[in-house]
Amino acid sequence: MADLTPLIAEAQQDFANCHDVTALENAKAKYLGKSGALTEALKGLGKLSAEERPAAGAAINVVKQSVEQALNARRDSILAAEQAKQLASESIDVTLPARAQAAGGLHPVTLTLRRVEELFHSIGFSVANGPEIETDFYNFTALNIPDNHPARAMHDTFYVDNGTDSMEHVLRTHTSPVQVHYMETNTPPLKIIAPGRVYRVDSDATHSPMFHQVEGLWVDEQISFANLKGVVQDFLQKFFERDDLTVRFRPSFFPFTEPSAEMDMSWNGGWLEIGGCGMVHPEVLKHVNIDSEKYRGFAFGLGVERLAMLRYGVNDLRHFFNNDLRFLQQFIK
Repeated sequence: MADLTPLIAEAQQDFANCHDVTALENAKAKYLGKSGALTEALKGLGKLSAEERPAAGAAINVVKQSVEQALNARRDSILAAEQAKQLASESIDVTLPARAQAAGGLHPVTLTLRRVEELFHSIGFSVANGPEIETDFYNFTALNIPDNHPARAMHDTFYVDNGTDSMEHVLRTHTSPVQVHYMETNTPPLKIIAPGRVYRVDSDATHSPMFHQVEGLWVDEQISFANLKGVVQDFLQKFFERDDLTVRFRPSFFPFTEPSAEMDMSWNGGWLEIGGCGMVHPEVLKHVNIDSEKYRGFAFGLGVERLAMLRYGVNDLRHFFNNDLRFLQQFIK
């Protein structure tokens, strides 16, 4: 069998002339491929005698190992060069200033809710929460709202389809059901606010199908309209930071309070309606087993978006929910 040792130097030279992995693989085929010189030499071992075969096989393996070492060394060299080139092209100048991270902020409605809760907490009110999907009983019946009341109409209320003809569940139209839940599980004296999302079929510049309310409830033995007016006026003065702000009541009607009133506050030389209120109706107390002969209470409701619009000078309620960053970024401090 011919001496194959010269193939080592020849392969080393061919591999050295390759400058990428593809060219190197092509050069490899000349020696180690299916028709490569070393592969053919190994195939030829079968033609040798049994005495010649071991020595010839060992000689071929020595040459093959040397060629493979040269191949691997050149492959590693090419890959290292490519990696160095990639690192050079993707290098980072560590002396450059870091990219600034955008600061987020709380939504103006969230800011308003937090301010409302803090101010009422400062005068002894606790915060109560409840489900946003309510039963007809808690949303209407327990609040002395009769079956024929307009609030129950389909055009005012979102009813939840449960696959039957009955309309037992609704998206709550106010947070008053929270008051009922709370009175069922707590005994007077009670002093809470119930902030949260509510839903009504309404949408324009001053109304939204989803909006936020905060309702207040105070039940005790000696509660009167004077307490109601004092609490509301004190809150509004602190919320708007105006000691000259005053409140007036106008007679009104709500099924769950008796007597009832609309609340107006002095604003820019006139009067602005801000919510509804009244003394808790005896029928509401009866539903939660509170003795209306011993206890009395007042309740009131305020629109959180209305408070936010007045505080921040926003003229369209829809801005709060359109997700326009140009609007929302104004509230990032």
